[in-house]
Amino acid sequence: MDRTQLLGIFTYQDVVRLVTSGMDLSRAKMAQVMTQQVVTLTQSNSQDIFTALSLLHQHQIRHLPILDSVGQLVGIVTETSLLHLLSLDKEKFADQEQVNEELQQTLEELQVVSEELRQQNEELITARGKSELQQQRYQDLFEFAPDGYLVTNNLGIIQEANNAAATLLCVSQKTLVGKPLIVFIAQQDRQIFRAKISNLQPLQDWEIYLYPRGGTPFPASIRVSIVYNSYHQQVGWRWLLCNISERKQAEEMLHRAKDELEKRVRQRTAQLVKANDELQTEITERKRAELQLLHLAFHDTLTGLPNRTAFIKRLEHAINYSKWHEDYLFAVLFLDLDGFKSINDSLGHGFGDQLLLVIAQRLQECLRSIIDVGARLGGDEFIILLEGIKDINDVINATERIQQKLALAVELDGQEVFTTASIGIVLSTTSYNQPEELLRDADIAMYRAKAQGKGCYEIFNTDMHIQAVSQLQLENALRRAIERLEFRIYYQPIVLLKTGKIIGFEALVRWLHPKLGIVLPEYFMSTAQSIGLIISIDEWVLDEACRQTQQWQERFSQWSNLGERPLTISVNLCSTKFSQQKLLPHINQVLQKTGLDPQSLTLEITETIIMENSDKATIRLKQLRKLGIKLAIDDFGTGYSSLGRLHDFPINHLKIDRSFVSGSSVDEGNLNILETMVILSKKLGVDVIAEGIETAEQLALLKAMKCEYGQGNFFSRPLDNQAAAALIIANPQW
Repeated sequence: MDRTQLLGIFTYQDVVRLVTSGMDLSRAKMAQVMTQQVVTLTQSNSQDIFTALSLLHQHQIRHLPILDSVGQLVGIVTETSLLHLLSLDKEKFADQEQVNEELQQTLEELQVVSEELRQQNEELITARGKSELQQQRYQDLFEFAPDGYLVTNNLGIIQEANNAAATLLCVSQKTLVGKPLIVFIAQQDRQIFRAKISNLQPLQDWEIYLYPRGGTPFPASIRVSIVYNSYHQQVGWRWLLCNISERKQAEEMLHRAKDELEKRVRQRTAQLVKANDELQTEITERKRAELQLLHLAFHDTLTGLPNRTAFIKRLEHAINYSKWHEDYLFAVLFLDLDGFKSINDSLGHGFGDQLLLVIAQRLQECLRSIIDVGARLGGDEFIILLEGIKDINDVINATERIQQKLALAVELDGQEVFTTASIGIVLSTTSYNQPEELLRDADIAMYRAKAQGKGCYEIFNTDMHIQAVSQLQLENALRRAIERLEFRIYYQPIVLLKTGKIIGFEALVRWLHPKLGIVLPEYFMSTAQSIGLIISIDEWVLDEACRQTQQWQERFSQWSNLGERPLTISVNLCSTKFSQQKLLPHINQVLQKTGLDPQSLTLEITETIIMENSDKATIRLKQLRKLGIKLAIDDFGTGYSSLGRLHDFPINHLKIDRSFVSGSSVDEGNLNILETMVILSKKLGVDVIAEGIETAEQLALLKAMKCEYGQGNFFSRPLDNQAAAALIIANPQW
């Protein structure tokens, strides 16, 4: 400024004010910091204290420059100095009352102004302290901030930098000042930086790569704010620089993790989709399986007909319906194929299944659709429900129609097969409450029909049920008889006809019933065989007969009428026992346990058993002969055996059935048969035993034919062991 021109006064309080306003004093111009034009007083009127005080008060200033006549500054007076001068000249104006009053008034005004100035001064001091504290805090924050701070002018030249910025850019703070910020921007981002700095907005963030001196570019986050002067004019920019390398790495890792997660999610989603598809398939398959199981639960797997469960439900509905409708009638037919077992055994189970399929189809053809129901109970058993019938004639017509249909030939793989069915019929009555009762009675009627022959039918009546109950009671009693040892052996002597002496006995089983007494085998043996008790009975008879015979041999050896030949025992062998694999071991065990000589044991096997088993029977007979025991064909003449095959069987005796011998007299036809049998036996080298001898005439005829042995009531009825022992002691001769 011109030395002859006085612009203004700059005081310490002005500095404080400027600092608190945020202005950078190191770069501020005096013209910028002046608050107003300076007020001066010339030296000529400098002695006029009141004029000076008036100027100070009028302009509200605290300093008043004094100029000489040429305008040079000769000094500065303040309010305080003027008040002091006034106090020195007070006595000078004491006489002037008017002056005093004015002076008093001026002094009071000056005191008020002085107090105001003092308060303002204290406020300025306080404000200056706060400003200095804020300045220090700002400086500390600036210097020790963890992120880099820079201040540039509007052109991007660095004017200030903190320690973090210097560290970040690998240069000292002093070196940074005066450098363009762009030199620390990576080459690839400088064009972006130029575009940004030409159009910067406050608080704008962006990412950019910084290039530290002698270092490697790194990513940084930049935030910008405007720097203003005291007149709110933009004078530069503040820059906040943050190294985001670690964040970038973390973001990259997070991005890779996200990609990996998304990949896994896609894979898992694909797996879930696949699993869902598989689940849907499984659900579909399970539903199909459930439907199949439901179908299997109520249908026969072979024929596709309803099974017992489904039939029972339908029959139960018919029973309930009949109770509410008196005129409603229905019938149940129980079918069992005749001779189906022989078809299975001869042609195989595959052919048997094919036959069952044909039978099922034919039954369906004989029934009214929807109204009637045909079901398979199992094996070769079928059952039919005829609903809405008028009377018994409808049932008989349907039954005969079924029998006619089933009687037609069936061709299976070129093999023609014929079959019939035994049918049991039961009609609906109010006495039936459960489906099982109808099935039971229909089954009873079916067995009655089967007993009459093939292709028959029977209608159930109450007598059948009574007989069935009796049969059940018999079965239960038989089972208890084994447990209670109610069986006994009766012995009928076998006589050598040439001498008339006893040479042995046949063991005949009897049942000592606790209420009925002695029960003959013809009343219970068939039942025992049907319920599987026949083997147990046969085994007990064999064991007991051998034991008793061994005792008799030891006790009555002196009554032997055949020289050295001991007493023999004949035991019947059922078909079931004959077919068992454990037959031979069991016979061996019995002989060893009882000590009986095998030569003393004769097993009697019916002609029917041998002919039914044929080749297998021959093998089994040879095995028995190897044990040393003797074999006899029982009931010979009733089984229609092939006489040409008799020589193939390793037998010792033929027992002629009693039907050819017994009776009041032997007719001419039976006599010829007897004679033929005896002659045939001699040619085959086997002995003949005639059963059923009841008269002396019969005995004489058999002796004349030279029949070796005889047995019958003429000699003795079957005896218990004590009576048989007494007979041995008596040693009769006929």
